[in-house]
Amino acid sequence: MKPHKHPEHTDNIWLALEIGNSRLHWALFVGETLYSAWDTGHLPESVIQHLAECQTLNDLLEKIFPQGESLTDILPLCPLLVASVVPSQTAIWQTYPNTRVITLDQVSLKGVYPTLGIDRALALWGAGKTWGFPMLVIDAGTALTFTAADANECLVGGAILLGLGLQFATLGQQTGQLPLVEMQDFVSLPPRFPLNTTGAIQSGVVYTILAGIKDFIEAWLQLFPNGKIAMKGGDRTLLLNYLRTLYPKIAAPLIVEPNLIFLGMREIVMGDSTDEIK
Repeated sequence: MKPHKHPEHTDNIWLALEIGNSRLHWALFVGETLYSAWDTGHLPESVIQHLAECQTLNDLLEKIFPQGESLTDILPLCPLLVASVVPSQTAIWQTYPNTRVITLDQVSLKGVYPTLGIDRALALWGAGKTWGFPMLVIDAGTALTFTAADANECLVGGAILLGLGLQFATLGQQTGQLPLVEMQDFVSLPPRFPLNTTGAIQSGVVYTILAGIKDFIEAWLQLFPNGKIAMKGGDRTLLLNYLRTLYPKIAAPLIVEPNLIFLGMREIVMGDSTDEIK
């Protein structure tokens, strides 16, 4: 979604940035309302330092979303909240004025362990506070992750494995004779038992990932029959379509929302506002 018009209540605008392994994910909020969200590639340090020299929000948006339309009114720079899983990028973005880096201790989940990724914690917190706990979040991104919390908002745990793209890339790059398979080469479910190497790779990766997702969902619902499940990540649409074809009952209850991390960041901002009122 592109920023395109002047939002109302401009005194309460803030910008959110999720620094992922593959891309930068942006969101513009007006108070509690997610006004616009978009993605860019990672930016070189020189570009980020140049952004720190922007005088208005309009200037900044034009540079981080060059194809988007400008806001109609000139708006001052707003706070930037950053959640990052790339430490080198985190340090660079802290040169931008009025930046706040969200850390794990600011997420009110109970029972978290120190190395839990901030992206997983925020996505789970955002999903649970929006749709209710117990909540399982499936993030189909560079890594495929499962992260869950119970009705008391306490971390149950989760799992991490290579995502679709990484599995294909690993087979292509770390073996002597296997070809590199591009994900865009197929949009529908591949044959289960193909008679060629490329098809065999597609089958092996896709069907084992789908079986793994199915197994985790079934295990989750055994533990929490009334538990909810939300899905995000760049491969969410592809995997959801596959699941609907192969396991329609498993796919039916899935909540698909790409902006779960931003919803988690919003909860933190809302909590800060409540504390100020008190």
